[in-house]
Order: sequence, then C-alpha cells, then structure tokens
Amino acid sequence: MKTEKQRNIKKKKNTIKNKKRPEEYSDRVYRKLVSHAGLVSTRIRIEETDLHILAEQDVSESVTALVLQYRAQLENYIVRNPHFSASMEPLSEDKIAPPLIREMLAAGRAAGVGPMAAVAGTIAEYAGRGLLSQGFREVMVENGGDIFLQRTQQCSIAIFSGESPLSYRIGLRIVPEQMPLGICTSSGTVGHSLSLGKADSVTVLSKSTPLADAAATSIGNEVGGMAEGQSSIGKGLAKAAEIPGVIGVVVIRGELMGAWGDVELIKLNLQGGRYEK
Repeated sequence: MKTEKQRNIKKKKNTIKNKKRPEEYSDRVYRKLVSHAGLVSTRIRIEETDLHILAEQDVSESVTALVLQYRAQLENYIVRNPHFSASMEPLSEDKIAPPLIREMLAAGRAAGVGPMAAVAGTIAEYAGRGLLSQGFREVMVENGGDIFLQRTQQCSIAIFSGESPLSYRIGLRIVPEQMPLGICTSSGTVGHSLSLGKADSVTVLSKSTPLADAAATSIGNEVGGMAEGQSSIGKGLAKAAEIPGVIGVVVIRGELMGAWGDVELIKLNLQGGRYEK
C-alpha cells in the first residue's frame, strides 16, 4: 500500500507540467539583468544543461569540455544505477562512484531528498571549480537559478519569486569572505523542478552548491499554501535549521517572507533594466 508521501509525490509528478513558466523564467530574462562588472559573459547549452558564466575572459571552450566530462560521468552512472535518477528519497553512500556522484548522494542524504535534487547545483559548482583550478579568480556559474559564486568583491543577488510582489524586490548581499558560495533557489509555483510545496521561492546559502540545491528542494517541500500563512514559512525555516551545512535561507510565499541564518537582506528596485538599491 502506498504511503501518503508516495501519493503526494505521484500527484505532484502528474501536475508539474501545469506549473507557471513566466517569461522571466522560460526565457532566462533575469540573465539580462546581471551586472557584468567588467567580466565576460558566456552561455553554454548542452542538452538540459544551460549555463551562464561570468569570468575574466570567454570560457566557452573550457566550460564546454568540463560540462561534457561531468555529464558523461552522470549519464554513465545512471545507466548502471537507474534508481539514482528516479529516487525521491536519499540513497546510501557509494564509495566507488565519481566524486560528483558522491557529492550528490551526500547532499541528498543531508537534506532528506533524492540525489537528483542536487544536479543543477552540482554541475554549476564543478564547472566553477574547474575554472578556478585553471587560474581564474572571478567566477560566477549560474545553472537554472542555481549559482556557484567566487568573486573578490561584494555582490548583490536578486531573488526571483515568480508572481510574488517581492520578486526582484528582495536580494542578498554577499561579501568576499563568504565565497566561494553556493546560492540555490527552488520554487513550487514556477519552473520545471519537482517540489511538493507551494513556496514562490526558497533561496539557500551553503559552502556546498550541491547541498544548497538539495536543501532548497527539501525546505520548499515544507512550505504550504497561503491559507497556512506565516506558520507555513516557519516550517520551512525550521527545516533549514535541521540541515547541516546550510548557512542561511530566505523563503517567499506571496506577500510573506521569512529568513533564517547568516543572510543579509537588501531591498532592490528595477530601474532602467538595472538594479538600484
């Protein structure tokens, strides 16, 4: 007999295609709002992987090679272990798996979700760290809203929250001492990712981008509808406090917002296609 959680997962899978996909998400409009700060912008698309990278120079060749390498490791592992891509529950450790697979497994166990919840953040971090190993000092890799960030200066990150009135109005200030840093966002109302909750956005900070990605999914699963009010956001924040490695989180649902941990919130306004504090 199926458990209530299993029934909810099946129901969510059947309705995920009905999630809203405003132009800001489907066309990656938010990428046009990024301040390049003297860095070169590169976009890499390989099947489902769609990366926006900022670095000191064009990195098309380097990142393409990195993405092909890591996608091959992931795809080969899934062929041998199909449950890896299908599981909505944490899976046990595999000591002989490639490092990125082990990180996805560990992130899933820490957050209490399946390992594929960490896939976008994992690809972003491995591409970013690959560039750092090649001598780059200024790197941002964004993969569907999940970010690996290493800068030598302060950065402001805007939070996209779908149709919430707080979307693009609330952001995070990130200082150099926090980086490298993973900043990942999950939504129950916008986009293609699987979420069992109703949050417009759950943004998680962690030194591990795979963990930030998995944790955003896990925390988002706890956030219910508007009828539950602030208590629903409180459930998400309580979940964040239970996940080791989570530095901070911001949860937005409609007009409501809650934050936990080491996060510095800032107000943002969209002025002439650029963000002004």
